[in-house]
Amino acid sequence: MNFILFIIFLIVQRLTELYVSKRNEKWLLAQGAIEYGREHYPYIVALHTLFIVSLITEYYLTGWHPISYIALALFILLLIFKYWVLSSLGTYWNTRIYRVPGAVAVKKGPYKLFKHPNYLDVVCEIAIIPLVFHLYYTAVIFSVLNAVMLSVRIKVENKVWIK
Repeated sequence: MNFILFIIFLIVQRLTELYVSKRNEKWLLAQGAIEYGREHYPYIVALHTLFIVSLITEYYLTGWHPISYIALALFILLLIFKYWVLSSLGTYWNTRIYRVPGAVAVKKGPYKLFKHPNYLDVVCEIAIIPLVFHLYYTAVIFSVLNAVMLSVRIKVENKVWIK
């Protein structure tokens, strides 16, 4: 039952992020934003969808796993960090890469400390979420896949903000 509640929470949280992203996308486009990296975006969607499918599959294939309260606490801290990241970007936050002509990169909140705090959060989430229920295969496989995906995405984003 704990696993089901956790997965429902995770799915609702992810869908809420997509809703916010879509709302922000409308605002960005109204400001004349240009999208970059469109060709790799479907792979990001697939990666994050398959991540949730993998969590469910591994949990049911490998049997019941107790909750790791340490991993759960780390996940909650990551959610707090993510909220800080998203609130620092405000309407500029998006799951896609947009740039409003003439806009400068955000330099407040965690962006004062790290160049890509949103991706730092994603890396940690992909590694820690499976560990809440000791799903080691999903943690390792998707950490590697995510690293490959982010190597592409961060290169695009860096080029966009150097312009």
